[in-house]
Amino acid sequence: MSSAVVAQIWAPLEGSTLGPLLPSHISEFIVGIILAVLVWIVIAKKVVPTFEKMYAERADAIQGGMERAEKAQVEAEQALAQYRQQLSEAREEAARIREDAKNQGAQIVSEMRTQATNDAARIMAQARQQLDAEKASVLKELRGEIGGLATTLAGKIVGESLADDARTRNTVDRFIADLEAQADHQSDAPVGS
Repeated sequence: MSSAVVAQIWAPLEGSTLGPLLPSHISEFIVGIILAVLVWIVIAKKVVPTFEKMYAERADAIQGGMERAEKAQVEAEQALAQYRQQLSEAREEAARIREDAKNQGAQIVSEMRTQATNDAARIMAQARQQLDAEKASVLKELRGEIGGLATTLAGKIVGESLADDARTRNTVDRFIADLEAQADHQSDAPVGS
């Protein structure tokens, strides 16, 4: 554009009342346009790339954070599933242990009952043997004492000494056998007769 053309465009605007926004000289207008273009170039070359870079970094950070969050959520779900599986296995193990303990307890009780029954039978057999041995010992003592007393009593009644041991023993044995027979006969007889 030549200066004549600019002067023609500028001439009608010089007398208008646009106020301070309208430059009074054309040179100011040209300098303003040049400065605006320079500012636009600086902003386009320096500021916009910086903002775009920051925007990309933030978008990457947000996207990466979302991906990390999703990954962490997947890992948490896997850990929860694993925890639930372990908990289920632990419950099954506890139930099995309780059942084993119950079975072992029943088995121990059964073994203890059997052992107690066997011990009681053994103790009863020993007690019977001991009672039989003591009975035999007491009967032997009583026979000797009763025999001696019977011999002495018979000797006093007859008036002579019954010193013959074999005859005395036979007499005492017969006497004791008669007493035992009477005792057996009385125990076999019904009560009240």
